[in-house]
Amino acid sequence: MENVFDRLSGLLAYDPAAPMLFNSGLFMVLFVLFLIAYRAVHGHRRLKMLAVIVFSLYFYYKSSGSCVLILCGVCLSDFFLGLWLGATQGSGLRKFIVALNVVLNVGMLVYFKYINLLFGAFASITGSSFDPLAVLLPAGISFFTFRSISYMVDIYRGDLAPCRSLLDYSFFLTFFPPLLAGPVVRAKDMLPQISSSPDATPQMMSEGLFLIMTGLLKKVVVADYISGNFVDRIFDNPLLYSGFENLMGCIGFTIQLYCDFSGYSDMAIGLALLLGYRFKENFAAPFKAQSPTEFWHRWHISLSTWLRDYIYIPLGGNRKGKTRAYFNQFATMVIGGLWHGASWMYIIWGAYHGLLLVIHKALKRVWRLPEALAGSRAVKVFNVAVTFTLVVAGFTFFRAPSLETVWQICGQIFTNFHLDVAPQFIEGYLMIVLAAAAGYIAHITPKAWTTGVAQTYVVMPAVWQALLFAAVLFIVVQARSSELVPFIYLQY
Repeated sequence: MENVFDRLSGLLAYDPAAPMLFNSGLFMVLFVLFLIAYRAVHGHRRLKMLAVIVFSLYFYYKSSGSCVLILCGVCLSDFFLGLWLGATQGSGLRKFIVALNVVLNVGMLVYFKYINLLFGAFASITGSSFDPLAVLLPAGISFFTFRSISYMVDIYRGDLAPCRSLLDYSFFLTFFPPLLAGPVVRAKDMLPQISSSPDATPQMMSEGLFLIMTGLLKKVVVADYISGNFVDRIFDNPLLYSGFENLMGCIGFTIQLYCDFSGYSDMAIGLALLLGYRFKENFAAPFKAQSPTEFWHRWHISLSTWLRDYIYIPLGGNRKGKTRAYFNQFATMVIGGLWHGASWMYIIWGAYHGLLLVIHKALKRVWRLPEALAGSRAVKVFNVAVTFTLVVAGFTFFRAPSLETVWQICGQIFTNFHLDVAPQFIEGYLMIVLAAAAGYIAHITPKAWTTGVAQTYVVMPAVWQALLFAAVLFIVVQARSSELVPFIYLQY
């Protein structure tokens, strides 16, 4: 009996080598038990909210250990600073309160994510030595600090009244579905739902289950499979492979990243629906974009709109002339790249996309195709192909561990391409090709088709929904690798 208790306590305690993720069996079991308890108290608002907060904090503890105390500290700081800001009239003091919140949140990001990068850069400039500090990065810190900053700025702008219930604000900031990797949910969208204490309708439950299924399929069957069996090998040693294989690796990573990240978003939105809360769409078929600008209207929408509203616009937006607008756009994307982590590769990736946006906007001012030609199918296909190629090139910087790796990949593609290996590649990596093709084809299908499939599931009898869900879980378990693969964006 004692051994069973020890094993159970070990399973439920934080294990840095095995953080709890949406795609883990432990999470699914615990979530089902939690959902039963949640439904049992659905008529009691405070009990229901407390149940969610406790489960959310436990979920974060299982994902990041003692860093849960940081999350609690941010929650308390936001709540009382928000009340202070709401009760303050003087412009100078109001700016000070917002600045204090920003300094606290950005200061945490700098310490946990960038301290080694800054000290390392300083050591390189001065020629001194530097041993990297052993700093534990709290999971999802970028996401909940962004939510914190937007809450205070919205109060300052008059777009939101300060939350006067610590229970409500704790629910908002700690709510577990978007906690680790988004979407970046804003208080002005979430707090009104919290105050109304909604119950999940049967339709919301069905929508939620469908999104969880699609998210699991994207993550495990596509992203994890092509990553572990092909993409990682290419980026680990590009010189062992032909240019054609390197190109397929870059395309494969782009599809992997989309399926991994949008899969997490699908599951987060689906889990929230099971509890009665609805988030906005975070991905809108980004590979259908016909320009770099449109791509960022479709990719990680919650982050791109956050960067627009809280960095680009405060920098001046497009209110101070074209040159300043271009600079603001570029600077915003560099900051967006830096947000992803302490690596020059992320900064280069952000600068690359900043340049693409500036070039696209500048070209739009001086060069326009005739309307009939611009709307033709051939031009649209061409635009999509060019935009996708540019995106793939950018994500090569995002994935590569160093510029040397990027140059090796480019060198192989431009000097050692060998298209003649394509038949052997398809034969040798048939399942990889099929998985990547399935992920891409499912992505580019007309929205009416995917909406129709979702609606078909929603109107199915509950028993058929359960059987289909069980079948998807079976496929996921069979396709899953021996070790659980974390979501890529958990490191951000």
